[in-house]
Amino acid sequence: MTSSFNRIDGVWPQAPALAGYGAATVGVRTLRLTRPAQLDVTDPALPLRDRVLTVELWYPAVCDSGLTNSAGDCDSGLTKPAVYDTLLRDGVTPLRLHGRALRDAAAQAGDFPLVILSHGYPGNRMLLGHFGETLASRGFLVASIDHTDSTYGDKGAFLSTLLNRPLDTRFVADQLGAQAYGIIGYSMGGYGALISGGAGLSAAALTMEAGAAVLARYRAPQVDPRLKAIVPIGPWGRQRGYWDADGLAGLQVPALIMAGSADQVSGYADGMRLIFEQAAGQRHLLTFEGAGHNAAAPYPAPQEAFKPSETLDFLPAEHYADPVWDTVQMNAIAQHFAAAFLGLHLKGDAALAKYLAPGWAGFSEGAAAGLRLEQAS
Repeated sequence: MTSSFNRIDGVWPQAPALAGYGAATVGVRTLRLTRPAQLDVTDPALPLRDRVLTVELWYPAVCDSGLTNSAGDCDSGLTKPAVYDTLLRDGVTPLRLHGRALRDAAAQAGDFPLVILSHGYPGNRMLLGHFGETLASRGFLVASIDHTDSTYGDKGAFLSTLLNRPLDTRFVADQLGAQAYGIIGYSMGGYGALISGGAGLSAAALTMEAGAAVLARYRAPQVDPRLKAIVPIGPWGRQRGYWDADGLAGLQVPALIMAGSADQVSGYADGMRLIFEQAAGQRHLLTFEGAGHNAAAPYPAPQEAFKPSETLDFLPAEHYADPVWDTVQMNAIAQHFAAAFLGLHLKGDAALAKYLAPGWAGFSEGAAAGLRLEQAS
């Protein structure tokens, strides 16, 4: 029997056209990749060591005869549902999440563009897991990283997160042999995605943390030519002065920014809106009116999150849920726009551009209330 609790595959009844699951069966496997120590980092706050990155990898899979329904159609929800064992925000409480992917299923043949998922600080590789399953079902390879020093269970020096996000995503792209890839980054993952895309840090950023001089490499970051698009969700940093207009003008890849207008962590008017206005190149800003920092990215709060934790001074559910918007609704909207944006820029499917233009193509009548979509170039 499939559990009804702690699911990452919820479906919103009014979901737009590209939300949820596509035609492909989804497989999933867990990888452990070791990124060698950065020999050019000598700050005492960052010990010289290899980084072991646990990566959840979703991919289009082969549907075998045991996964067909009475009509003979492939249905990955019929059997062998995925189980994801992970941790709650408190870093100690075990969780079991459920989805539709098939653990270690045979992969389809073909070249699929890569999407890398990068969580917040702290977070873990499952926080954006709904993107992993749904994008894989639409023909993407999706890799979600447990960033060392930045997960619920190993939260370390903030400087490690500031330095290592772009390095981790580039390393994973290399290890998976990406020919073209995009990044979906939430909060600090959004910070990393912007740097990967060429947004240079301000001079002031190099003095804001102990040892932050090691961030000098990001004053004018080198952009991987294989990186074709980024989706920063709730990106952190502009509201603290980590970027300025000059640095944001260095952005070199198309960006779809998703933001809550009431975000008090990354800031809206003084943070994410400035990123949209001051960055260069093709970019969109999707605003969830009234939503906070949890807009769009996290999966729904697990049942364990509604009990107090001895290790936190807030209810764990506050890490996942939004006080205004339903999470399944936000996830569906985010999936729709991410599928359109990444399909356009990673696959070259020009027909998807209509979903990124004014007019709310793909939404049922009345289902776009509370959203604002803007574009600039």
